[in-house]
Amino acid sequence: MKRNLEPGWASVPMRWVGPIRIVGTEVDDQVMVPLATFEAPLWPSVARGARVSTLCGGIRAVVVDERMTRSVILEAPDAPCALGVAQAARSRFAELAAAAQRTSRYAELIDIHTQIAGNLLFVRFEYRTGDAAGHNMTTAASQAAMEWLLQEYPALCYVSISGNYCTDKKASAVNGILGRGRNVVTEITVTRAVCRRLLKTTPERLVELHVRKNLIGTMLAGGLRTANAHYANMLLAFYLATGQDGANVVEGAQGFVHAECRGDALYFSATVPHVIVGTVGPGKTLEFARRNLEMMGCTATREPGRNARRLAVIAAATVLCGELSLLAAQTNPGELMQAHLKLERP
Repeated sequence: MKRNLEPGWASVPMRWVGPIRIVGTEVDDQVMVPLATFEAPLWPSVARGARVSTLCGGIRAVVVDERMTRSVILEAPDAPCALGVAQAARSRFAELAAAAQRTSRYAELIDIHTQIAGNLLFVRFEYRTGDAAGHNMTTAASQAAMEWLLQEYPALCYVSISGNYCTDKKASAVNGILGRGRNVVTEITVTRAVCRRLLKTTPERLVELHVRKNLIGTMLAGGLRTANAHYANMLLAFYLATGQDGANVVEGAQGFVHAECRGDALYFSATVPHVIVGTVGPGKTLEFARRNLEMMGCTATREPGRNARRLAVIAAATVLCGELSLLAAQTNPGELMQAHLKLERP
């Protein structure tokens, strides 16, 4: 039987959720967010967190850092040579940066880190990438930087343009320590009244669950630089709706919830250290993605990086809404399963 293998579309249901009230330098606004997912309970769950944000003064958000990375592997004759090149690359940083930045007016090399394993030299290049997520931009710039190193130090040999020290689309410690993507911290203070009325729980019960589930449970599981309930759900739904590379949910899902009782209220924070998003580049020119970005106000300025930072903050605030709502649900026996049965059974 002949099969039709022509290119097509893999459609994912999408709904708008919100508004989410966000307060901060990058975003001070009420924003509706698009989420594309097959997990129907995600929409009302995030919507509940969004409702909390409008009743409790908004989600405060700050971009702590932003950088995109690519690592390369070079082979030296021996370890002393590898060490010498690593030291020289640091001392000649301006020349190396000039070589890398010839590939794009938006690629700005801001730092390098090296690791040596035997006679192998791993170089991790870190860039500012304007409004792009920067996958291709950093690869092209790192290719140029690597060619400069090979020319200046002929004893070196090429091994690979990508050496897994980036780290791209894999869980790792290095991203959490050195940074990859936009690092966004979000926080909100929820009154006891709102906890009881909307979240159907108390600050004490939610904090206790966070400690036992996100902290102790994750340690027992051997989690790597992570303490959250389901960052991946919100991030993937947000990524798919806005034309992002969905595979970056792997490192995006590494992040930390922090919760504590403050007087009679709940302090709740979601640190999302690896939000890898852009408002230009592959996927963003598709009609649905462009429309969604425009509706969130993420195409409004020409200041390099400002649109992408706004998008990253909105993504992180969405994560907080989903985390808060799910943890609240899990303090109540049966609530989570009832929601799934109601919304997902045919």
